[in-house]
Amino acid sequence: MTKVSIILPVFNGEEYIKKAIESVLKQSLDDFELIIINDGSTDDTLAAINSFDDERIILINQSNQGPGEARNNGLKIAVGEYVMFLDADDWFCPDALETSYGEAKNRNTDISIFQIIKYHDGKFSQNDWFNLNNFDESFDNRVFAPDECGNFLFDISVSACQKIFNRQFLSDITASFPKGIYFEDMPFFFYTFLKSERISIIRRHLYVRRKHEGSITESVDSKFLDTVPAGQILMEIFIENGWYDMYKFDLLAFKINGPRYALMGIEEKYKEDLYYLIKKDYEAIKSSEYFDDYLDNLGPVKRKFFSDIIKSKDYDDFRTLNQMKSSPAL
Repeated sequence: MTKVSIILPVFNGEEYIKKAIESVLKQSLDDFELIIINDGSTDDTLAAINSFDDERIILINQSNQGPGEARNNGLKIAVGEYVMFLDADDWFCPDALETSYGEAKNRNTDISIFQIIKYHDGKFSQNDWFNLNNFDESFDNRVFAPDECGNFLFDISVSACQKIFNRQFLSDITASFPKGIYFEDMPFFFYTFLKSERISIIRRHLYVRRKHEGSITESVDSKFLDTVPAGQILMEIFIENGWYDMYKFDLLAFKINGPRYALMGIEEKYKEDLYYLIKKDYEAIKSSEYFDDYLDNLGPVKRKFFSDIIKSKDYDDFRTLNQMKSSPAL
């Protein structure tokens, strides 16, 4: 059996895709398949991919279906013992596959999480989020269960690219990414993490995340409208799997904060659209059995935001009620 399947979705990634592919082909572990999903690119992405001649590359050409469905289509054909994800503008460190596979195999984990280092304008940088600093030293060199992370569950990086997954585990729990939205990593992470039984961390930087103007989380544009449906899907996952009561205090805060920060930072021309998406969501919550939970568990800032959205007649009325400050970035 192939040791690792790497799933690499790409849409109009001609500028960076070669670097991503090269980082896989030059890995110290060579028993892998690289599944590239060309998600309806209209630039020279396909030509860049076709410039490589390696039998380990499997190419899927499809109409544009979004990053979640592209990853799902890669998962459907993956045959590796383990699965890793790579974004088209990022790259793996030279021993990423060997190190992560060795950890996952030796400890028989469902998920192993490694560190990410950021790259921007020729400089590398680190942060607590990608360095796994929320995991204290008691998590080192052992396997642990998700309930050991309950007090910092929502402070763990949700990036699928930061993890190696046992493929049979993903199949057994029928794991998939939400279709047709951005921020697809977030629901996928919480579902797979809480379904897992054996997790470990690797305190080594195995993945380089490139920061640039086109990065999804760097440009606060229309993509951030999807913070609303992503949060709705997340709530459904917690409720349907019986995790809601255990995590509701932090879960509700997390759900409110995503769209709240998005509304602060999103481009002005999208603010009203996002407001109405949030309002529709909150009106549905008001009519649900969970409404009192929001009022009882949210802190004062988030509760005021929640209430002001419901009370307001339109976006201008909300701004008067809430007097939110703008944020240049999330």
